[in-house]
Amino acid sequence: MALSRGRAWSIAVVATLAMSVSYVDRQVVAAIATSVRAALGFDATHFGWLASAFSAAYMVAAPAAGVVLDRTGARRGLAVAIVAWSVVSAAHAFVPTFAVLFAMRLALGVAEAPSFPGAAQAVRRALPPRDRSAAFGVIFTGSSLGGLVAGPLAVALDVRFGWRAAFVVTAAIGMAWLPLWLAATRSREARAALSTAVPPAVGAGGPDAVAAAAPPPAAALVRDPAFLRAMVLVLASAPALMFVYIWLPQYLEKIRGVPHAALGGYLWVPPLASDLGMLGFGALGSLLDRGTAEGSPKRSHVGLVLAAALLGTAIALTPRAPDAWSALVLVSVSAAGCGAVYTLLTADVMARVHPRHVSLVGGACAAAQSLTYVALNPVIGAWWDRTRSLDGALLLLGALVMPGAVAWCLWPGAARR
Repeated sequence: MALSRGRAWSIAVVATLAMSVSYVDRQVVAAIATSVRAALGFDATHFGWLASAFSAAYMVAAPAAGVVLDRTGARRGLAVAIVAWSVVSAAHAFVPTFAVLFAMRLALGVAEAPSFPGAAQAVRRALPPRDRSAAFGVIFTGSSLGGLVAGPLAVALDVRFGWRAAFVVTAAIGMAWLPLWLAATRSREARAALSTAVPPAVGAGGPDAVAAAAPPPAAALVRDPAFLRAMVLVLASAPALMFVYIWLPQYLEKIRGVPHAALGGYLWVPPLASDLGMLGFGALGSLLDRGTAEGSPKRSHVGLVLAAALLGTAIALTPRAPDAWSALVLVSVSAAGCGAVYTLLTADVMARVHPRHVSLVGGACAAAQSLTYVALNPVIGAWWDRTRSLDGALLLLGALVMPGAVAWCLWPGAARR
């Protein structure tokens, strides 16, 4: 028996909350970076390397986690992962030196690697084709919702109880998620949908022609045009989001003069804008996908991708903003556009690959995002220490988005209609 639409959407929503928990835990150090840096005595260059530590570990571990999840299923995989990363996140509170904190960021990157591959697998297997673009929009709001919560909460805890308490309290949120996930996936139908075997039918979508075909070797993905163009667009749009989630708190405080205690009043805006972009463009994508049967060619939504990418370039205008709120508005518009790009490209590539490789592809997308973080975070940190400005970096981040979108739209050999 296939999952009902309501039960399938409940799985998607709880998987979204897993993404939120992961982003709360990984964003805490960015939100209270000035306090952590002062306590442990390191500069912006070292913070760049610290950010890259998490991203490097995540980049390596995410594809591996995807392979494991494709074999074990998302139900067990996500449950084990969230317990592991909650423990590691809490351990951040007890680090005595920068070196130990660096090691903890590496460990957190490995522990959180199953988060997106597992959530992507849950959506792909539980929901019918007509709902998936919207569902991926919901899934991606998990990251921005986590960012929305992490900033104000971590700053408030830091101001009142100290930075170490911020890590302990936010880590506890993960353990509250576990009963929700087990409840949402406890039915026989849910277990079947999220098992290692690909189900014969998915939701209301009827026979799954793609699932019925024998899966190609995983290595064949590196020659798949749809997969390759997705990687290019991730690499182009990820840097702007990197700034929002990693550097924005320090930018507002150090360059725009926002008091540390007031940061929470600013940091919720870009994640909310990103949520609106993901949900809005995801809903539009699903609206256009109505009538698309499983196994039929997937719409590329070229116009939607180009419109979202245009919004993503807004971050390049930030250096000309006259005040902190104007800069925040431009960063928020960029976050909305880049979030929408992520939603659309993910829905597209997940519809074109075999269901047995969904988590692997999700892990590869996460690894591509992390690759940009690994490469750019130390550069931005050193740039800031040397120039005392991020204007050039912001121009670069905005300039990358549109060429990637154009390449995605024109990529040869990627089926579209």
